[in-house]
Amino acid sequence: MSASTTRSLLLLAQGFGLGRLHPGPGTWGSLGGVLLTAGLLLVPHPAFYIATVLILTATSIPICSVAERALGETDPGSVVLDEIIAVPIAFSGYAVHWWSVGATPRIEGISQWWPALVAAFVLFRIFDIWKPWPIRRLQNLHGGLGIVLDDVAAALVSALLLGIGTTVLFYTRLIA
Repeated sequence: MSASTTRSLLLLAQGFGLGRLHPGPGTWGSLGGVLLTAGLLLVPHPAFYIATVLILTATSIPICSVAERALGETDPGSVVLDEIIAVPIAFSGYAVHWWSVGATPRIEGISQWWPALVAAFVLFRIFDIWKPWPIRRLQNLHGGLGIVLDDVAAALVSALLLGIGTTVLFYTRLIA
């Protein structure tokens, strides 16, 4: 792999500089994930959202592996692509509920769904930092797989809790 390709992939893995911000590069990366989620909602179609998240997740694994080798560290703190792709997964707990009732969160309806995006962000950061079992064990996987999968697992737990909360609030008529 050429040096320029490695530098480009490192720039992507570090979230175009978000991972170099302090304190808390993972939190800065997660804020990048909030922007990614809002961008995905510009195309209000569940299949687009899901396909894009799956593609981004799959491609982030080799990108994070390259970054880890380039930096010579295991799971470098500046690599935040894993946090960026995890926030849309965490938000899917809210989005799946709305898709199930025939609606789609749209960027122009941000006043309705921004609290859920904040909740997805907060839940994801809690589980990403805490890393309860078995999430912590996933971090031991080699290379980009370990970098990405622990964040995907934290995002899935967040999505599950957000989905349950959204459903309860919807059926108790606390949200429309």
